Amino acid sequence: MNVTALDWGIIAAFFVISLLIGLFTAKTAGSSAKEFFLSGRNMPWWLLGVSMVATTFSADTPNLVTDFVRKTGVAGNWAWWAFLLTGMMTVFVYAKLWRRSEVTTDLEFYELRYSGKGAAFLRAFRAIYLGVFFNVVIMASVSLAAIKIGGVMLGLSPVQTLLIASVVTVIYSSLGGLKGVLLTDFFQFFIAMIGSFGAAYFILDLPEIGSLSNLLAHENVSDKLNFLPDFEDPNVYIPLFILPIAIQWWATWYPGSEPGGGGYIAQRMLSAKDEKNAMGATLFYNVAHYALRPWPWIIIALSSLVLYPNISDLQEAFPNIPVDKLGDDLAYSAMLTYLPTGLIGIVLASLIAAVMSTLSTHLNWGSSYIVNDFYLRFIKPEATDKQLVAVGRISTVVLMTLSAILALALSSAIHAFNILLQIGAGTGLIFILRWFWWRINAYTEISAMIISFAVAIFFEVINPNLELIAIPEEQSYLKLIYSVSITTIGWLLVTFFTQPEKDEVLLSFYRKVKPAAYGWKKVLDRFPAEKQEIGQLPKEIGLMLVGTVMIYSALFSTGFFIYSNMLGGIIGAVISIICTVIIVRAWKNLN
Repeated sequence: MNVTALDWGIIAAFFVISLLIGLFTAKTAGSSAKEFFLSGRNMPWWLLGVSMVATTFSADTPNLVTDFVRKTGVAGNWAWWAFLLTGMMTVFVYAKLWRRSEVTTDLEFYELRYSGKGAAFLRAFRAIYLGVFFNVVIMASVSLAAIKIGGVMLGLSPVQTLLIASVVTVIYSSLGGLKGVLLTDFFQFFIAMIGSFGAAYFILDLPEIGSLSNLLAHENVSDKLNFLPDFEDPNVYIPLFILPIAIQWWATWYPGSEPGGGGYIAQRMLSAKDEKNAMGATLFYNVAHYALRPWPWIIIALSSLVLYPNISDLQEAFPNIPVDKLGDDLAYSAMLTYLPTGLIGIVLASLIAAVMSTLSTHLNWGSSYIVNDFYLRFIKPEATDKQLVAVGRISTVVLMTLSAILALALSSAIHAFNILLQIGAGTGLIFILRWFWWRINAYTEISAMIISFAVAIFFEVINPNLELIAIPEEQSYLKLIYSVSITTIGWLLVTFFTQPEKDEVLLSFYRKVKPAAYGWKKVLDRFPAEKQEIGQLPKEIGLMLVGTVMIYSALFSTGFFIYSNMLGGIIGAVISIICTVIIVRAWKNLN
């Protein structure tokens, strides 16, 4: 690949601007822990929304989409498209509840909603479990994408790639705190969008592709275009569509798509100016994430089937790539090697931006858990703001180092995606219900966490070796069904066999957050003087469904237009516009 001085100049300018943003915000970020982790709770919806989108626009995301498309066609994307339901529920139901809670992190929620040793254990354990273990796995999958991009496009070794990617990210993340991350995300988002759209446009013009119509008619591509899977084969449509849309979106915990919000999405909502800005940020994120971004990635993935129809073709073209890093996800980076001078620099900068925006968010989010929910809460409650910021900066370096080490052991984006889904299987319903059902207690969450992890270890480590339960390879989706069922039954039994939280704890939470009273009536009826907030939950759920239809219609309308199906495109666009009007008219009355 011919990377010229112009390309290197574009990349260098990108690095310099990112570092300058970190330096510019360093003084403010270092003034207090609240500034470092929440930017003073004064952020507007548009900046937070763009940051959410930039974070999920990781370099491993187009790789993952490419993996899905090459293996199972466009319909394979339902594995992540189904999470739109979670996202829209967060917009209309949970965003204002999170902002109303006024916690510093979503883990601090545990000692607001629960009490005693169980709540303290949950907060401490999940600070390490999510802030370190889960966070490192996520960042490792992002770093794996960086390794593949560096190896294919620049001929760099995995270690060289990780050193370059991590050093700059650690510097501006540790200096600028969340405000530095948000501002850098804003800049990086537009670089990333320009890069992905520019790459798709140029690749369609390659002689081997010819045009969009030639691509869609190609024998390697024509059977990969359907939005829905083949409903004649249950081993195809169950894992690709039925499972994600019926179970996966509400039952599993996945970073960025947590049922009920959470993680770095909650961090953004908690740093918003007010409830409306928290809702606006998450709405913008879902529109951009699901309706705006996927098609350039899909077009490049489909194009790769023409030039590199098999993994052996990738291996032959890039012999320097280690065998354990070869996979269908490598095809995205392979296609980018065809780009011309100048555009190569922009696309490389966009991919670097995608890596850095995700890593920086996860570094700040993970260190917020370590500092606020472990160090300050359990190690040194009297710590000064200066000490807390220092610990945050040190933990940022440690997290990046651990993720880089793990990245060298991973093989594919789908591998990491499936591991995370399996570990969180069956816990999602708790995160939805705990705001609205008084009976959920700390032991509900502890048991779900233990059971889901144990079941994941059984299916991913023990069963493959001992074959205690026969699961044919083509029915591997049964593992997720078994995991969700076992975990859900387990935590429900624990919930009903353990004592509920004390009334004073439940009332304190209810008064502060003001959820709809439907699931709290048994407690509230014991206190006749307590006002029962009726809320707007039915309307909010209705708007969640309208918003889901709006975004899916926009997504598929775009797809129909790309496929030259004008009638389908127009119908999808009209439906999306009607849903948009409904949401705009209802928005002003959502309190």
